[in-house]
Amino acid sequence: MTHIAEPEKLLEKLATDLKNLLELRAIDKPLMVGIHTGGAWLAEKLHKQLKLEDDLSTLDISFYRDDFSRIGMNPQVKTSNLPPQVEDRHIILVDDVLQTGRTIRAAMNEIFDYGRPASITLACLIERTGRELPIQADVVGQVLELAEKEQVKLTGPEPLAWEIKRSD
Repeated sequence: MTHIAEPEKLLEKLATDLKNLLELRAIDKPLMVGIHTGGAWLAEKLHKQLKLEDDLSTLDISFYRDDFSRIGMNPQVKTSNLPPQVEDRHIILVDDVLQTGRTIRAAMNEIFDYGRPASITLACLIERTGRELPIQADVVGQVLELAEKEQVKLTGPEPLAWEIKRSD
């Protein structure tokens, strides 16, 4: 069994590392965007810890997925909540697990439909092996290596916990 640190401990590390990176890059008014569902839960907690001024934004990337025609519509589509102006904004994109990179690609496609941001900083609680696209997080809570058919999922929002599933 692979050891995964408790989500709250990883969240503390993520908040500290993200704060340091924002200071290093001289970004003082970022827009935080959480990807539904796990990323939105984490973004809410990070937003409070970092005491960000702008409202928290959220994305549901269901319509932007590249497997939409193959697997169909997510039965629980949520609305995206982005400000009308993302042009030239520094965005912190938050997701729970970075695995293939396809969710992040879809999220960036949706963000760019709203405008061209100055930068996008990617923060993920778990980065696991199995990347299919050349996307990597700027800030990561833990790097995790799982077997090919294993999946890790964040459950919550209260309490946050990990669930590892094996697909056969």
